[in-house]
Amino acid sequence: MSRLLLHILFWVVYLLQDSLLEFLWVGPAISQVPEDKRFVMALQAAIAAGIPKMVFVYFLLGVFVDRILEGARIWVETIKIVVLLAVVIVLYRAAFYYFVYPHVYSGMLTRSPLFNPSSLLVAVMDFGFVGGTAVTLHLLRKQLTSKEREKNLVKEKLETELKFLRNQTNPHFLFNTLNNIYVLARKKSDLTAEIVMKLSKLLRFMLYETGKPFITVAEEIKMLDDYLELEKIRYDERLTITFEKDIDNGACPIAPLLLLPFVENAFKHGVSESRFDSFIYIHISLRQSRLTFLIENTKENGSIQPVTDNIGLGNVRRQLELMYKDYRLDVADQHSRFKVHLTINLDSHAKI
Repeated sequence: MSRLLLHILFWVVYLLQDSLLEFLWVGPAISQVPEDKRFVMALQAAIAAGIPKMVFVYFLLGVFVDRILEGARIWVETIKIVVLLAVVIVLYRAAFYYFVYPHVYSGMLTRSPLFNPSSLLVAVMDFGFVGGTAVTLHLLRKQLTSKEREKNLVKEKLETELKFLRNQTNPHFLFNTLNNIYVLARKKSDLTAEIVMKLSKLLRFMLYETGKPFITVAEEIKMLDDYLELEKIRYDERLTITFEKDIDNGACPIAPLLLLPFVENAFKHGVSESRFDSFIYIHISLRQSRLTFLIENTKENGSIQPVTDNIGLGNVRRQLELMYKDYRLDVADQHSRFKVHLTINLDSHAKI
């Protein structure tokens, strides 16, 4: 709802309740007048009295309250408010004395003096009520607007971070693959052209598909298959790759490039550093939107080192934190093997 409509609604509700109070207040004094005509009189009186109230409220909100919030001297603004209040109360009493009593009520009510103390006290209370209500609603709206702005800033920050993480994966993947091409080129391998072609297909997928918030599990698996085919060209019989799939719904959405860094890691920090027969075992299953991903690879015997996050694994950890509420990632660095076990409830993806 627009601010204009909210202001109109506020004054309509206020004038209706002010009319009802006026109707009940003067009713016994003009009981000879029919009720419907009495209410019209009360409404006219409320509107006449409402004009100086509107002047007071909008000066209060548009000038003084915002200036105080911006750090202006409170005592100076308070003096201004008191002066303004005195002016509008004079207008308020004049409206009753010169218009409401003689014209709206046609002289049926006895006019109290223009500056009657009890009437002035009622006026102060009346202005205090409407001013206090308006200021409260104004501050509440500002607080809600501030929270919404803060929420949008956090959302934009997270979206920017997620986009950065995904963009970081592409050059990281390209860097690793170019190393493979470099090795083949040094060997003057006939497979160099084939691996460049496969790389171009993968990069095309990354360029046009992974910009989406989600891709299907089937697309993610196809990308892993293509990457494995790319890497197999580099290795001979000393590497055994096993990729098991057990998927009940390939159309289930998943964040793109979420699993690739684990496979890259298996080649870069496992197989490529091993001088003996090596293996990479990958198992991925999907049952009722719960994804289980297990990857295990050999590493050089005796090269036990503390488990540390490289760019790829650290990237995935942060993406999981941003994208999913229900997940578990376990990384185990053993004597001769490196294992990663990931489970994700794909239905638990967060709305950024």
